[in-house]
Amino acid sequence: MLQSLLTKIEPILASYYSKLKNAQLPNLVGDREIEYSFICANIPSIENGIALDFGAGNGFLSLVAVQRGYTVKAIDLLHPNLIFLIKNLKYETNDIFLTRLPTNHYDLIINCSSIEHVGLSGRYGVQKENTKGDILAMEILCSSLKNNGVMLLTIPVGKDSIFRPYHRVYGKRGISKLLKKFSIVKEEYWAKDKNNKWVKVNKKRALSAKPSAYYYNLGCLVLKKVE
Repeated sequence: MLQSLLTKIEPILASYYSKLKNAQLPNLVGDREIEYSFICANIPSIENGIALDFGAGNGFLSLVAVQRGYTVKAIDLLHPNLIFLIKNLKYETNDIFLTRLPTNHYDLIINCSSIEHVGLSGRYGVQKENTKGDILAMEILCSSLKNNGVMLLTIPVGKDSIFRPYHRVYGKRGISKLLKKFSIVKEEYWAKDKNNKWVKVNKKRALSAKPSAYYYNLGCLVLKKVE
């Protein structure tokens, strides 16, 4: 079912997961359950909050934020085939570098497994490579976050690497660059055990592991902007 859905949404991603199924263990099966559950568990309770869902995909996390009381702007490079209609959600198909985001505006920014793709050509219709795309996008998002706002970020972690056209993986150096305008309020790290099950691990272990195109550890972070 997941494979057929992905094929409709994005052929490259469908191909990726198809290869992942047969990849040498460990693999990424179950990564979304870890990331989505972290995001849902850490959405702040704010009356009349305003949220941005960056790289919103199928809109699931946007829907969660709306049901938590937020008015949500969702952006993604791909046009979604949403299976729901709901008030207080505006979905925009656009590039973050072409989207005009207001300064100091959002109480919450959801950035779930998205930033690692920004600027890598050959994915999501991106044709021109931008090696600093992720850093520049984080600066834009930081500018649009309120001083007391929260960003919920999930990213691939391990030794610093780039696996074109799929993703970047952030190690000690990469995370430092990515989060230079943020402070970490909360952090969780996950890796697969010998039975290919996700387990929590410490930061040192998570960031020192060697990743591949089909496997990496997960970093789940609650961030505040540095004033």
